[in-house]
Amino acid sequence: MRFWCGLAAVACLLALAPTGLPPYAMTLLTEALILGLCAMSLDLMVGYTRLLSFGHAAAYGLGAYTCGNLLLHTTIPLVFAVPIAAAFSGIVAIGVAWVCTLASGVSFSMLTLAFAQLLYAVAFKWTPVTGASDGLAGIPRSPGPFGITVFAGKSGFYYFVLFWLFGAFVFCRALVRSPFGAVLRGIRENEAKTLSLGYNTRRYKIAVVAISFGLGGLAGALYAPFAGFANTELLFWLFSGQVLIMVIVGGAGTLIGPIIGAAFFMLVSNLLSSWTDSWALFFGLIFILFVLFAPQGIWGLVTRVFTSEPSIARRGRWRSLNWTG
Repeated sequence: MRFWCGLAAVACLLALAPTGLPPYAMTLLTEALILGLCAMSLDLMVGYTRLLSFGHAAAYGLGAYTCGNLLLHTTIPLVFAVPIAAAFSGIVAIGVAWVCTLASGVSFSMLTLAFAQLLYAVAFKWTPVTGASDGLAGIPRSPGPFGITVFAGKSGFYYFVLFWLFGAFVFCRALVRSPFGAVLRGIRENEAKTLSLGYNTRRYKIAVVAISFGLGGLAGALYAPFAGFANTELLFWLFSGQVLIMVIVGGAGTLIGPIIGAAFFMLVSNLLSSWTDSWALFFGLIFILFVLFAPQGIWGLVTRVFTSEPSIARRGRWRSLNWTG
């Protein structure tokens, strides 16, 4: 009850944000919500399954390019183009996960990085579809069904992003609290033991990679009409590293922590970049401090101060694996 009350309070504050924030702040907040969705999707792999991915930019970029092409070259409305792009990213991820899950540990991470870089190279050369180095420009926020233009403005699109973020959060929270989520935590803690209990761990890993990439593609699909363009930087390995930093700084294995981490990353990077061109150096120092002194991230610090209850990620006990289904 306390959690849902807190979530409702945050939802109310975010819903009222357009009435009190200036346009530039609203632009930053919208982008932070999109990045929060992307970071939360990666948390399913990193925080709950311990599948360290260095190629999550592939999901983000694939969703952005797919949505951008649908809005530029078809008459599909925005409200349909976004979920179509997300579904396409998830479907592509099934094949990728089938290959990547043949390995584990560092080898798995390197395979995800290799796939992302392969997609980056394809995007750089496939000019008719991706625009090569110029990317796709002029991506519109096309009207909704029956000519509805509510999403064309900044406030309307902000609420559109907020809707998808809350929907994805509720879905992910239900997922990690289900028997499926219990198996994921079992894979994270001891895959051999989970396998001995009769679970086909590889199938679960393929499924969570597909879900994670689908949600990452959803974030990318929202970014394309938000920014009005999609380019190869969205597929570059550096973006994958930034999303991973958001997860770690916010708190891996908590879902809400990566969203906070994304907002923190946006706020600090913008403040530091306004002071110095070497902002990445200072942010790197901040990241090191988090790793050394707050390994559970911002959300871990918050829960330690305001409650004695453990985080969701630390509640996964082996007895939950006895669920049937």
